[in-house]
Amino acid sequence: MERPLTSNIKPGQPAPDLAEYERSGGYEAVRKALRELTPAQLTGIVKDSNLRGRGGAGFPTGSKWSFVPMGETALRPKYLVANADEMEPGAFKDRVLLEGDPHQLIEGMILAAYAIQAEAAYIFLREEYKQAERTLRKAVAETYQAGYLGKNILGSSYRLELYVHVSAGRYICGEESGLLNALEGKRAIPRSRPPFPQTSGLWGKGTIVNNVETLCNVPHIVRNGAEWFRKLSLTGDGGTKLYGASGKVKRPGLWELPMGTPIREILEEHAGGMRDGVRFRALLPGGASTDFLTEEHLDVRMDFSSVEKAGSRLGTGTMIILDDKTCPVGMVHNLELFFARESCGWCTPCREGLPWTEKILREIEAGRGRTSDLDRLALHARLLGPGRTFCALAPGAMEPLQSALKYFREDFERHIREKRCPWS
Repeated sequence: MERPLTSNIKPGQPAPDLAEYERSGGYEAVRKALRELTPAQLTGIVKDSNLRGRGGAGFPTGSKWSFVPMGETALRPKYLVANADEMEPGAFKDRVLLEGDPHQLIEGMILAAYAIQAEAAYIFLREEYKQAERTLRKAVAETYQAGYLGKNILGSSYRLELYVHVSAGRYICGEESGLLNALEGKRAIPRSRPPFPQTSGLWGKGTIVNNVETLCNVPHIVRNGAEWFRKLSLTGDGGTKLYGASGKVKRPGLWELPMGTPIREILEEHAGGMRDGVRFRALLPGGASTDFLTEEHLDVRMDFSSVEKAGSRLGTGTMIILDDKTCPVGMVHNLELFFARESCGWCTPCREGLPWTEKILREIEAGRGRTSDLDRLALHARLLGPGRTFCALAPGAMEPLQSALKYFREDFERHIREKRCPWS
């Protein structure tokens, strides 16, 4: 089984330096692109590969690039941004790539920037990722010294400057337009759309924001071809995927597997199944802002369309496992507390609705809930849903809540009936 994203990563050992990365085929894709491919041809290869964004939304990467204005009339400069502000609860896949193989990301950024003819690129990094910052800055310095960044890259006329920008924090910075505001030194709040970042993004210029894992796939696609990438997958979505599992499993961790690997295989074979003394009850398939799936969904393939048909989202692909000894009401309360604290406060439904939701759950968990509270929670799940808020933060926060009310209603009712948390 080919694992292009993680083949250079050796747990417990330093990330490969430039020389080691080049020995494994590193920067061959950059040489090929600058010497043999036009920007349009490079974008076409990525389109043909069926690479979909790995940050959660799953938008086709090549199509996203194609929306950036090209040609002499396009406004300059243009920008590329790697979203490395990984703050989704349960997600840690990008950290592994940043710390384990930073040159892979840098090469992917050079290729993506060349495809849209960007003159500057930024790695927007989560503030807490100190080791990743040190690793990236060292790798960027090596890349400049070798002539892969800066003026006239590899003797071509193409120029790219790359910067590591450490974020001031907040979950909303992971939202594309909120990230751009933060990068400009403004309050991190989402922007109205249209215009979209591809045409009017950073400082009003054409900008592409891609997830770390997304960009890390690009060198392998360019080097090995679109058909090779599509064949790595078990479904129509191309490539491999970094899948993770946290919770009371025997081997929590992260694995690179073919896109479309079934949940059961990830949980039982790679995560080792549940720990002794606990049983599986449910999981959030793609981080905290996805709907619960239960035992009936264990044979669902972990790809965008299959998970959506099952009633949830692939999201980050990093599963959070709920066991039968953990209170589902307490788990959801903990998640809603996070989302309430991380709201940017820009729109009223999110600013007011999330704290109210958290307060109701807190009262239920403490044994002070009322039967009418369940109707209020269901109302919030509807009124904070898609299309009713300025961005996707609140709708994402409602996904675990609405599915918990569906699958664990008896647990909520028992809290209210017994006036206590049965797990406490």
